Amino acid sequence: MKAFVTGATGFIGASIVRELLKEGLHVRALVRPGSDTRNLQGLELEQWPGDLQDRACLEAGINGCGWVFHAAADYRLWTRTPETMYRANVEGTRNVLESALSAGSSRVVYTSSVGTLGNPGNGTPGTEETPVSLHDMVGHYKKSKFLAEREAEKFVDRGLALVIVNPSTPVGPQDIKPTPTGKIIVDFLNGKMPAYLDTGLNLIAVEDCARGHLLAARQGQIGKKYILGNRNLTLREIFAMLERITGLPAPKIRLPYWPILLAAYANEGIARVTGREPLIPLAGVQMARKFMFFDSSRAVAELGLPQTSVEAALGRAVDWFMANGYLKD
Repeated sequence: MKAFVTGATGFIGASIVRELLKEGLHVRALVRPGSDTRNLQGLELEQWPGDLQDRACLEAGINGCGWVFHAAADYRLWTRTPETMYRANVEGTRNVLESALSAGSSRVVYTSSVGTLGNPGNGTPGTEETPVSLHDMVGHYKKSKFLAEREAEKFVDRGLALVIVNPSTPVGPQDIKPTPTGKIIVDFLNGKMPAYLDTGLNLIAVEDCARGHLLAARQGQIGKKYILGNRNLTLREIFAMLERITGLPAPKIRLPYWPILLAAYANEGIARVTGREPLIPLAGVQMARKFMFFDSSRAVAELGLPQTSVEAALGRAVDWFMANGYLKD
């Protein structure tokens, strides 16, 4: 069987590709011209040149593919042109799913985010059923992904055999961009993390996250959402793990929230003038006000989502960043 994968050059997408290849599937990967394809080097797959806005290309690429994994997204905490993010995340999702419906794909897995889900914010884990609205979304990335998820749900009503997965915060190797969480690890390794905010994340090994996509394709209930997560950790606990892994000292100073928020607003204003990414992204600080804890028990019970060691995954991430030139010294 063939599988079509969007976002295959990215962190989660490349890991999905590897899991599919392990299962012996033929992979056709959508690759934008000019993309960084290091994550696909050495893999036996079919690269399909194209873009999320090119319906004809998507329809031709998806034709003959039983499974479709739509993992592509414009994931940034700041952008000078928000419209491009909505075009990629909302319109792009609509184009992929429309093409999959036309092609008669037997199963489609859409990669959403825990950022689209409700979250009490007080340390109580959110679930797939926690109430949420567009008003709760912080920043253009979360808003665009929330709207894209609503588009995906419409296709279920139209007969598309679609399952939605909501990854939490994956960590591990091949984080080439890197993601915001990967950047935290890189900054820690480079001694650029003297302090931390009192917040929390749900971490999962990127390999487990990718495996969850395949499990969702095989046995996920059509129209249902599954949180692909593992362990809820405070940022302080994450740095303590990194200290054990590397021997480097974890930051000891906890920063107060409100002065950092004011600094982020100032950085945002400067960025709008200069066009340069702010040193302190406003959306990132606003997100940090809540503990992004989530309950992945549905995916564990219904899909058999693996729950391997998060600390070991952080170790693999550290090793990969060190081996691939992300350390300044």
